[in-house]
Amino acid sequence: MSLRFCQFHTEGIAQLSYLMGDTKTRTCVMFDPRPDVGIYIETARELGLAITHIFETHIHADFVSGSRELAARLGNAPRICLSTERATRYGFDHEAIRDGFTLALGETSIVARHTPGHTPEHLSYLLIEKARGVPWAVLSGDCLFADSAGRPDLLGDKTEALTTDLFNSLSRFYLSLDDGVIVYPGHGSGSPCGASIGSRLTSTIGYERRFNPFLQCKRLEEFRAFVLGNLPPVPDYYPRMKRLNQAGPEIVAELEVAGMSPGEFRREVEREDALLIDTRSMLSFGGGHIPGVLNIGARPLLSVWAGWLLPPDKPLLLVLEDDNELRRVLSLFVRTGYSRFSGYLAGGMAAWMDAGYQMRRLPQLAVEEIRSGRTARTILDVRTEREWASGHIPGAVNIPLPQLRSRSGSMIPRGPVAAYCGSGYRASLAASILLQEGFQEVYNIPGSFNAWKSSQYPVETEAETVAAPQL
Repeated sequence: MSLRFCQFHTEGIAQLSYLMGDTKTRTCVMFDPRPDVGIYIETARELGLAITHIFETHIHADFVSGSRELAARLGNAPRICLSTERATRYGFDHEAIRDGFTLALGETSIVARHTPGHTPEHLSYLLIEKARGVPWAVLSGDCLFADSAGRPDLLGDKTEALTTDLFNSLSRFYLSLDDGVIVYPGHGSGSPCGASIGSRLTSTIGYERRFNPFLQCKRLEEFRAFVLGNLPPVPDYYPRMKRLNQAGPEIVAELEVAGMSPGEFRREVEREDALLIDTRSMLSFGGGHIPGVLNIGARPLLSVWAGWLLPPDKPLLLVLEDDNELRRVLSLFVRTGYSRFSGYLAGGMAAWMDAGYQMRRLPQLAVEEIRSGRTARTILDVRTEREWASGHIPGAVNIPLPQLRSRSGSMIPRGPVAAYCGSGYRASLAASILLQEGFQEVYNIPGSFNAWKSSQYPVETEAETVAAPQL
Protein backbone atom coordinates (compact mmCIF):
# COMPACT_ATOMS: atom_id res chain seq x y z
CA MET A 1 0.00 0.00 0.00
CA SER A 2 1.46 3.37 -1.00
CA LEU A 3 0.66 6.86 -2.14
CA ARG A 4 1.43 7.56 -5.79
CA PHE A 5 1.98 11.14 -6.91
CA CYS A 6 2.82 12.20 -10.48
CA GLN A 7 3.51 15.66 -11.88
CA PHE A 8 2.97 16.39 -15.59
CA HIS A 9 4.81 19.34 -17.13
CA THR A 10 3.30 20.68 -20.36
CA GLU A 11 5.98 22.69 -22.14
CA GLY A 12 5.03 25.77 -24.12
CA ILE A 13 2.17 26.80 -21.87
CA ALA A 14 4.41 25.79 -18.91
CA GLN A 15 1.44 24.17 -17.19
CA LEU A 16 1.58 21.63 -14.37
CA SER A 17 -1.05 19.01 -13.64
CA TYR A 18 -1.04 16.23 -11.04
CA LEU A 19 -2.25 12.68 -10.47
CA MET A 20 -2.50 11.40 -6.91
CA GLY A 21 -3.50 7.82 -6.09
CA ASP A 22 -3.69 5.15 -3.43
CA THR A 23 -2.61 1.60 -4.25
CA LYS A 24 -4.79 0.02 -1.54
CA THR A 25 -8.10 1.40 -2.78
CA ARG A 26 -6.81 1.41 -6.38
CA THR A 27 -8.22 4.91 -6.91
CA CYS A 28 -6.69 8.22 -7.92
CA VAL A 29 -7.66 11.83 -8.61
CA MET A 30 -6.49 14.41 -11.17
CA PHE A 31 -5.76 18.09 -10.68
CA ASP A 32 -5.95 20.65 -13.52
CA PRO A 33 -5.71 18.32 -16.56
CA ARG A 34 -4.84 19.69 -20.01
CA PRO A 35 -7.11 18.75 -22.98
CA ASP A 36 -4.88 16.08 -24.58
CA VAL A 37 -5.70 13.70 -21.77
CA GLY A 38 -4.27 10.43 -23.07
CA ILE A 39 -1.17 10.74 -20.89
CA TYR A 40 -3.30 10.72 -17.71
CA ILE A 41 -5.33 7.71 -18.79
CA GLU A 42 -2.17 5.78 -19.69
CA THR A 43 -0.45 6.71 -16.42
CA ALA A 44 -3.42 5.62 -14.32
CA ARG A 45 -3.59 2.36 -16.26
CA GLU A 46 0.13 1.69 -15.78
CA LEU A 47 -0.26 2.26 -12.03
CA GLY A 48 -3.35 0.06 -11.83
CA LEU A 49 -5.52 2.96 -10.59
CA ALA A 50 -9.01 4.22 -11.45
CA ILE A 51 -9.59 7.98 -11.76
CA THR A 52 -12.58 8.86 -9.56
CA HIS A 53 -12.38 12.66 -9.24
CA ILE A 54 -11.08 15.56 -11.32
CA PHE A 55 -10.31 18.77 -9.42
CA GLU A 56 -9.77 22.24 -10.88
CA THR A 57 -8.03 24.96 -8.90
CA HIS A 58 -9.75 27.73 -10.90
CA ILE A 59 -11.12 28.79 -14.28
CA HIS A 60 -8.01 28.75 -16.46
CA ALA A 61 -7.17 31.58 -18.85
CA ASP A 62 -4.12 30.19 -20.65
CA PHE A 63 -5.22 26.75 -21.85
CA VAL A 64 -8.31 24.66 -22.46
CA SER A 65 -9.29 22.63 -19.40
CA GLY A 66 -9.21 18.89 -19.97
CA SER A 67 -11.73 18.00 -17.24
CA ARG A 68 -14.70 17.38 -19.53
CA GLU A 69 -12.52 15.59 -22.07
CA LEU A 70 -11.05 13.28 -19.43
CA ALA A 71 -14.41 12.51 -17.87
CA ALA A 72 -15.95 11.76 -21.27
CA ARG A 73 -13.09 9.44 -22.28
CA LEU A 74 -13.68 7.49 -19.06
CA GLY A 75 -17.41 7.13 -19.58
CA ASN A 76 -18.23 10.13 -17.35
CA ALA A 77 -17.31 8.02 -14.31
CA PRO A 78 -15.01 10.59 -12.63
CA ARG A 79 -16.69 13.51 -10.90
CA ILE A 80 -15.58 16.99 -12.00
CA CYS A 81 -15.15 19.07 -8.84
CA LEU A 82 -15.27 22.85 -9.35
CA SER A 83 -15.20 25.80 -6.99
CA THR A 84 -18.48 27.67 -6.57
CA GLU A 85 -16.97 30.26 -4.21
CA ARG A 86 -18.18 33.81 -4.92
CA ALA A 87 -21.29 32.32 -6.58
CA THR A 88 -19.28 31.11 -9.59
CA ARG A 89 -21.39 29.27 -12.17
CA TYR A 90 -20.55 26.90 -15.03
CA GLY A 91 -22.29 25.77 -18.18
CA PHE A 92 -21.79 22.02 -17.72
CA ASP A 93 -22.38 19.28 -15.15
CA HIS A 94 -20.06 19.29 -12.16
CA GLU A 95 -19.86 18.76 -8.42
CA ALA A 96 -19.87 22.07 -6.57
CA ILE A 97 -17.22 22.37 -3.86
CA ARG A 98 -16.25 25.15 -1.49
CA ASP A 99 -13.74 25.98 1.22
CA GLY A 100 -13.39 23.03 3.61
CA PHE A 101 -14.45 20.32 1.15
CA THR A 102 -12.60 17.11 2.10
CA LEU A 103 -11.98 13.89 0.21
CA ALA A 104 -10.29 10.85 1.74
CA LEU A 105 -7.77 9.07 -0.48
CA GLY A 106 -6.20 6.20 1.43
CA GLU A 107 -4.19 7.65 4.33
CA THR A 108 -4.36 11.18 2.90
CA SER A 109 -7.12 13.79 3.10
CA ILE A 110 -7.49 16.35 0.31
CA VAL A 111 -8.85 19.60 1.77
CA ALA A 112 -9.95 22.53 -0.39
CA ARG A 113 -9.11 26.05 0.79
CA HIS A 114 -10.46 29.20 -0.82
CA THR A 115 -7.47 31.32 -1.94
CA PRO A 116 -8.79 34.10 -4.19
CA GLY A 117 -6.56 36.62 -5.90
CA HIS A 118 -5.64 35.24 -9.29
CA THR A 119 -9.36 34.57 -9.74
CA PRO A 120 -12.30 35.07 -7.35
CA GLU A 121 -13.15 31.37 -7.07
CA HIS A 122 -9.61 29.99 -6.77
CA LEU A 123 -9.07 26.94 -4.55
CA SER A 124 -5.82 25.49 -3.23
CA TYR A 125 -5.70 21.88 -2.02
CA LEU A 126 -3.97 20.78 1.17
CA LEU A 127 -2.70 17.20 1.37
CA ILE A 128 -2.95 16.02 4.98
CA GLU A 129 -1.86 12.75 6.56
CA LYS A 130 -4.86 11.52 8.54
CA ALA A 131 -2.74 10.06 11.33
CA ARG A 132 -0.90 13.33 11.99
CA GLY A 133 -3.56 15.88 11.03
CA VAL A 134 -1.09 18.34 9.50
CA PRO A 135 -0.47 19.13 5.82
CA TRP A 136 2.64 17.83 4.08
CA ALA A 137 1.91 19.50 0.74
CA VAL A 138 -0.31 22.04 -0.98
CA LEU A 139 -1.38 22.22 -4.60
CA SER A 140 -1.24 25.96 -5.03
CA GLY A 141 -2.71 26.33 -8.52
CA ASP A 142 -2.13 29.86 -9.78
CA CYS A 143 -1.99 31.49 -6.35
CA LEU A 144 1.62 30.77 -5.34
CA PHE A 145 4.44 29.91 -7.75
CA ALA A 146 8.15 29.37 -7.27
CA ASP A 147 9.54 32.91 -6.79
CA SER A 148 6.24 34.44 -7.87
CA ALA A 149 2.46 34.59 -7.45
CA GLY A 150 -0.57 34.62 -9.72
CA ARG A 151 -1.44 37.83 -11.50
CA PRO A 152 -4.65 39.55 -10.31
CA ASP A 153 -5.34 41.65 -13.42
CA LEU A 154 -7.04 39.23 -15.81
CA LEU A 155 -10.62 40.28 -14.98
CA GLY A 156 -10.35 43.99 -15.79
CA ASP A 157 -12.31 46.07 -13.31
CA LYS A 158 -11.80 43.48 -10.55
CA THR A 159 -8.03 44.05 -10.42
CA GLU A 160 -8.03 46.15 -7.24
CA ALA A 161 -10.25 43.76 -5.32
CA LEU A 162 -8.34 40.70 -6.53
CA THR A 163 -5.01 42.30 -5.59
CA THR A 164 -6.30 42.65 -2.03
CA ASP A 165 -7.55 39.05 -2.15
CA LEU A 166 -4.17 37.84 -3.34
CA PHE A 167 -2.35 39.67 -0.56
CA ASN A 168 -4.67 38.11 2.01
CA SER A 169 -4.40 34.61 0.53
CA LEU A 170 -0.62 34.74 0.57
CA SER A 171 -0.21 36.38 3.99
CA ARG A 172 -3.04 34.72 5.90
CA PHE A 173 -3.10 31.25 4.35
CA TYR A 174 0.24 30.44 2.74
CA LEU A 175 2.45 32.14 5.31
CA SER A 176 0.54 30.33 8.06
CA LEU A 177 1.75 26.95 6.76
CA ASP A 178 4.83 25.20 8.18
CA ASP A 179 8.13 25.68 6.37
CA GLY A 180 8.32 22.00 5.45
CA VAL A 181 5.08 21.97 3.45
CA ILE A 182 5.83 21.12 -0.20
CA VAL A 183 4.40 23.50 -2.81
CA TYR A 184 3.12 22.02 -6.07
CA PRO A 185 2.25 25.02 -8.30
CA GLY A 186 0.07 25.21 -11.40
CA HIS A 187 2.76 26.67 -13.66
CA GLY A 188 6.50 26.73 -14.15
CA SER A 189 8.85 29.24 -15.72
CA GLY A 190 7.63 30.78 -18.97
CA SER A 191 3.95 31.13 -18.15
CA PRO A 192 2.47 34.65 -18.39
CA CYS A 193 0.11 33.76 -15.50
CA GLY A 194 2.70 35.23 -13.13
CA ALA A 195 5.68 37.55 -13.28
CA SER A 196 9.15 35.95 -13.50
CA ILE A 197 8.14 32.48 -12.30
CA GLY A 198 11.17 30.50 -11.13
CA SER A 199 12.53 27.42 -12.87
CA ARG A 200 11.76 25.06 -9.96
CA LEU A 201 8.69 22.91 -10.59
CA THR A 202 8.23 22.35 -6.84
CA SER A 203 9.22 24.32 -3.79
CA THR A 204 8.54 24.53 -0.06
CA ILE A 205 6.79 27.12 2.06
CA GLY A 206 10.05 27.78 3.91
CA TYR A 207 12.00 28.44 0.74
CA GLU A 208 9.33 30.73 -0.64
CA ARG A 209 8.97 32.52 2.69
CA ARG A 210 12.68 33.33 2.52
CA PHE A 211 13.16 34.15 -1.16
CA ASN A 212 9.84 34.84 -2.91
CA PRO A 213 9.54 38.65 -3.33
CA PHE A 214 5.74 38.44 -3.33
CA LEU A 215 5.91 37.15 0.24
CA GLN A 216 8.24 39.90 1.44
CA CYS A 217 5.68 42.70 1.23
CA LYS A 218 4.29 43.40 4.70
CA ARG A 219 1.70 46.03 3.78
CA LEU A 220 -1.06 45.94 1.16
CA GLU A 221 0.04 49.22 -0.44
CA GLU A 222 3.58 47.94 -0.90
CA PHE A 223 2.26 44.65 -2.29
CA ARG A 224 -0.08 46.38 -4.74
CA ALA A 225 2.69 48.58 -6.14
CA PHE A 226 5.04 45.60 -6.51
CA VAL A 227 2.51 43.23 -8.10
CA LEU A 228 0.95 45.66 -10.57
CA GLY A 229 4.33 47.11 -11.52
CA ASN A 230 5.83 43.79 -12.62
CA LEU A 231 3.21 42.21 -14.85
CA PRO A 232 3.99 40.74 -18.27
CA PRO A 233 1.65 41.60 -21.19
CA VAL A 234 -1.73 39.83 -21.12
CA PRO A 235 -2.10 37.45 -24.09
CA ASP A 236 -5.21 38.55 -25.95
CA TYR A 237 -6.63 35.02 -26.09
CA TYR A 238 -6.91 34.76 -22.30
CA PRO A 239 -10.47 36.19 -22.08
CA ARG A 240 -11.59 33.70 -24.73
CA MET A 241 -10.06 30.80 -22.81
CA LYS A 242 -11.83 31.89 -19.62
CA ARG A 243 -15.22 32.06 -21.34
CA LEU A 244 -14.64 28.69 -22.97
CA ASN A 245 -13.60 26.96 -19.75
CA GLN A 246 -16.50 28.39 -17.78
CA ALA A 247 -19.09 27.50 -20.41
CA GLY A 248 -17.59 24.06 -21.00
CA PRO A 249 -14.97 23.13 -23.64
CA GLU A 250 -16.11 20.89 -26.44
CA ILE A 251 -15.20 17.22 -26.24
CA VAL A 252 -12.98 16.49 -29.24
CA ALA A 253 -12.13 12.83 -28.52
CA GLU A 254 -9.62 11.49 -31.07
CA LEU A 255 -9.43 14.11 -33.83
CA GLU A 256 -9.34 12.69 -37.33
CA VAL A 257 -7.90 15.03 -39.96
CA ALA A 258 -7.77 14.01 -43.60
CA GLY A 259 -4.66 14.08 -45.73
CA MET A 260 -5.06 15.87 -49.08
CA SER A 261 -3.28 15.34 -52.37
CA PRO A 262 -1.27 18.35 -53.59
CA GLY A 263 -3.96 19.21 -56.14
CA GLU A 264 -6.76 18.99 -53.62
CA PHE A 265 -4.72 20.95 -51.10
CA ARG A 266 -4.00 23.72 -53.61
CA ARG A 267 -7.69 24.04 -54.45
CA GLU A 268 -8.49 24.33 -50.74
CA VAL A 269 -5.81 27.02 -50.33
CA GLU A 270 -7.21 28.99 -53.27
CA ARG A 271 -10.70 28.93 -51.75
CA GLU A 272 -9.30 30.99 -48.82
CA ASP A 273 -11.86 29.53 -46.42
CA ALA A 274 -9.17 28.17 -44.10
CA LEU A 275 -5.95 29.48 -42.55
CA LEU A 276 -2.79 27.99 -44.03
CA ILE A 277 -0.24 27.05 -41.33
CA ASP A 278 3.24 25.61 -41.97
CA THR A 279 4.44 23.80 -38.82
CA ARG A 280 7.93 22.94 -40.09
CA SER A 281 11.19 24.22 -38.65
CA MET A 282 12.51 27.64 -39.63
CA LEU A 283 15.20 26.21 -41.93
CA SER A 284 12.77 23.90 -43.72
CA PHE A 285 10.33 26.77 -44.11
CA GLY A 286 13.08 29.06 -45.39
CA GLY A 287 14.11 26.52 -48.03
CA GLY A 288 10.70 26.57 -49.68
CA HIS A 289 7.09 27.11 -48.65
CA ILE A 290 3.64 27.76 -50.09
CA PRO A 291 3.15 31.51 -50.69
CA GLY A 292 0.93 33.18 -48.09
CA VAL A 293 1.46 30.56 -45.37
CA LEU A 294 2.11 31.38 -41.70
CA ASN A 295 5.08 29.58 -40.13
CA ILE A 296 4.34 28.38 -36.57
CA GLY A 297 6.85 25.63 -35.92
CA ALA A 298 5.70 22.44 -34.19
CA ARG A 299 7.43 23.14 -30.90
CA PRO A 300 5.47 23.28 -27.62
CA LEU A 301 5.30 27.08 -28.03
CA LEU A 302 2.96 26.55 -30.98
CA SER A 303 0.07 26.46 -28.48
CA VAL A 304 0.90 29.95 -27.24
CA TRP A 305 1.48 31.58 -30.63
CA ALA A 306 -1.59 30.00 -32.15
CA GLY A 307 -3.59 31.55 -29.31
CA TRP A 308 -1.96 34.95 -29.81
CA LEU A 309 -2.20 35.11 -33.59
CA LEU A 310 -4.97 32.90 -35.01
CA PRO A 311 -8.70 33.68 -34.99
CA PRO A 312 -10.64 30.86 -33.31
CA ASP A 313 -13.46 30.65 -35.84
CA LYS A 314 -11.63 29.54 -39.00
CA PRO A 315 -10.51 26.00 -39.86
CA LEU A 316 -6.82 25.28 -40.37
CA LEU A 317 -4.89 23.76 -43.28
CA LEU A 318 -1.62 22.20 -42.14
CA VAL A 319 1.78 21.63 -43.72
CA LEU A 320 3.82 19.17 -41.63
CA GLU A 321 7.51 18.29 -41.41
CA ASP A 322 6.46 14.63 -41.47
CA ASP A 323 2.98 13.13 -41.82
CA ASN A 324 3.66 11.01 -38.72
CA GLU A 325 3.76 14.20 -36.63
CA LEU A 326 0.06 14.91 -37.19
CA ARG A 327 -1.20 13.61 -33.85
CA ARG A 328 1.37 15.58 -31.84
CA VAL A 329 0.76 18.77 -33.83
CA LEU A 330 -3.00 18.50 -33.32
CA SER A 331 -2.52 18.22 -29.55
CA LEU A 332 -0.54 21.47 -29.54
CA PHE A 333 -3.37 23.30 -31.29
CA VAL A 334 -6.07 21.77 -29.09
CA ARG A 335 -4.41 23.12 -25.93
CA THR A 336 -5.46 26.67 -26.82
CA GLY A 337 -8.80 25.84 -28.36
CA TYR A 338 -8.17 24.99 -32.03
CA SER A 339 -9.97 21.84 -33.09
CA ARG A 340 -11.27 22.68 -36.60
CA PHE A 341 -9.05 21.41 -39.42
CA SER A 342 -9.75 21.23 -43.14
CA GLY A 343 -6.88 18.83 -43.74
CA TYR A 344 -3.13 18.47 -44.14
CA LEU A 345 -0.83 18.24 -47.17
CA ALA A 346 -0.17 14.51 -47.63
CA GLY A 347 3.49 13.94 -48.36
CA GLY A 348 4.38 17.46 -47.25
CA MET A 349 6.36 19.97 -49.28
CA ALA A 350 8.14 17.19 -51.18
CA ALA A 351 4.78 16.21 -52.73
CA TRP A 352 3.98 19.88 -53.42
CA MET A 353 7.37 20.32 -55.12
CA ASP A 354 6.94 17.14 -57.20
CA ALA A 355 3.60 18.48 -58.43
CA GLY A 356 5.39 21.56 -59.76
CA TYR A 357 3.37 24.07 -57.74
CA GLN A 358 4.61 27.52 -56.81
CA MET A 359 6.96 27.91 -53.86
CA ARG A 360 8.65 30.84 -52.17
CA ARG A 361 11.89 31.01 -50.21
CA LEU A 362 12.69 32.92 -47.03
CA PRO A 363 16.43 33.72 -47.09
CA GLN A 364 18.36 33.11 -43.86
CA LEU A 365 21.06 35.56 -42.75
CA ALA A 366 23.84 34.65 -40.33
CA VAL A 367 24.60 37.14 -37.56
CA GLU A 368 28.02 37.71 -39.14
CA GLU A 369 26.34 39.23 -42.18
CA ILE A 370 24.16 41.46 -40.02
CA ARG A 371 27.21 42.58 -38.07
CA SER A 372 29.17 43.43 -41.24
CA GLY A 373 26.55 45.97 -42.30
CA ARG A 374 27.42 45.42 -45.95
CA THR A 375 23.77 45.63 -46.99
CA ALA A 376 21.42 48.31 -45.70
CA ARG A 377 18.31 46.79 -44.18
CA THR A 378 15.95 47.26 -41.24
CA ILE A 379 16.80 44.98 -38.32
CA LEU A 380 13.55 44.00 -36.62
CA ASP A 381 13.52 42.71 -33.02
CA VAL A 382 10.23 40.88 -32.31
CA ARG A 383 10.97 40.00 -28.68
CA THR A 384 9.09 41.42 -25.71
CA GLU A 385 9.81 44.92 -24.44
CA ARG A 386 11.44 43.40 -21.34
CA GLU A 387 13.78 41.29 -23.47
CA TRP A 388 14.57 44.32 -25.62
CA ALA A 389 15.38 46.48 -22.61
CA SER A 390 17.84 43.91 -21.27
CA GLY A 391 19.89 44.06 -24.48
CA HIS A 392 19.46 44.14 -28.27
CA ILE A 393 21.33 44.46 -31.55
CA PRO A 394 22.42 48.09 -32.01
CA GLY A 395 20.21 50.03 -34.39
CA ALA A 396 17.36 47.51 -34.34
CA VAL A 397 13.65 48.38 -34.21
CA ASN A 398 11.50 46.66 -31.59
CA ILE A 399 7.95 45.50 -32.35
CA PRO A 400 6.82 42.64 -30.08
CA LEU A 401 5.49 39.79 -32.20
CA PRO A 402 1.82 40.03 -31.13
CA GLN A 403 1.80 43.68 -32.30
CA LEU A 404 3.63 43.15 -35.58
CA ARG A 405 0.66 42.92 -37.94
CA SER A 406 -0.90 46.15 -36.66
CA ARG A 407 2.32 48.18 -36.41
CA SER A 408 4.52 46.97 -39.27
CA GLY A 409 3.04 49.32 -41.85
CA SER A 410 3.82 52.45 -39.85
CA MET A 411 7.14 51.45 -38.25
CA ILE A 412 9.03 49.45 -40.90
CA PRO A 413 10.22 50.98 -44.20
CA ARG A 414 9.27 49.02 -47.30
CA GLY A 415 12.88 48.09 -48.04
CA PRO A 416 14.75 44.95 -46.96
CA VAL A 417 13.98 43.79 -43.41
CA ALA A 418 15.65 41.06 -41.33
CA ALA A 419 13.85 39.68 -38.27
CA TYR A 420 15.37 38.26 -35.11
CA CYS A 421 14.20 37.06 -31.67
CA GLY A 422 15.93 34.91 -29.08
CA SER A 423 16.62 31.82 -31.20
CA GLY A 424 14.93 32.43 -34.57
CA TYR A 425 11.60 30.67 -33.91
CA ARG A 426 9.56 33.83 -33.43
CA ALA A 427 11.59 35.60 -36.10
CA SER A 428 10.56 33.05 -38.75
CA LEU A 429 6.94 33.46 -37.69
CA ALA A 430 7.36 37.25 -37.89
CA ALA A 431 8.95 37.00 -41.35
CA SER A 432 5.96 35.00 -42.60
CA ILE A 433 3.65 37.72 -41.26
CA LEU A 434 5.64 40.41 -43.07
CA LEU A 435 5.37 38.45 -46.31
CA GLN A 436 1.60 38.26 -45.80
CA GLU A 437 1.57 42.01 -45.22
CA GLY A 438 3.19 42.66 -48.60
CA PHE A 439 6.86 43.13 -47.69
CA GLN A 440 8.91 41.86 -50.61
CA GLU A 441 12.46 41.46 -49.29
CA VAL A 442 12.33 39.68 -45.94
CA TYR A 443 15.00 37.67 -44.12
CA ASN A 444 15.16 35.51 -41.01
CA ILE A 445 18.17 35.44 -38.68
CA PRO A 446 18.56 31.86 -37.36
CA GLY A 447 20.16 31.70 -33.95
CA SER A 448 19.10 35.34 -33.59
CA PHE A 449 20.12 37.13 -30.38
CA ASN A 450 21.58 33.97 -28.85
CA ALA A 451 23.97 33.69 -31.81
CA TRP A 452 24.72 37.42 -31.65
CA LYS A 453 25.78 37.18 -28.00
CA SER A 454 27.72 33.96 -28.56
CA SER A 455 29.70 35.80 -31.23
CA GLN A 456 30.53 38.48 -28.63
CA TYR A 457 29.15 41.27 -30.79
CA PRO A 458 28.21 44.58 -29.11
CA VAL A 459 24.89 44.75 -27.30
CA GLU A 460 22.85 47.90 -26.86
CA THR A 461 20.74 48.46 -23.75
CA GLU A 462 18.31 51.24 -22.92
CA ALA A 463 21.14 53.35 -21.55
CA GLU A 464 24.13 52.62 -23.72
CA THR A 465 25.96 50.29 -26.07
CA VAL A 466 28.21 47.86 -24.23
CA ALA A 467 30.45 45.02 -25.27
CA ALA A 468 28.88 41.59 -24.89
CA PRO A 469 30.35 39.67 -21.93
CA GLN A 470 33.13 37.19 -22.64
CA LEU A 471 31.82 33.63 -22.74
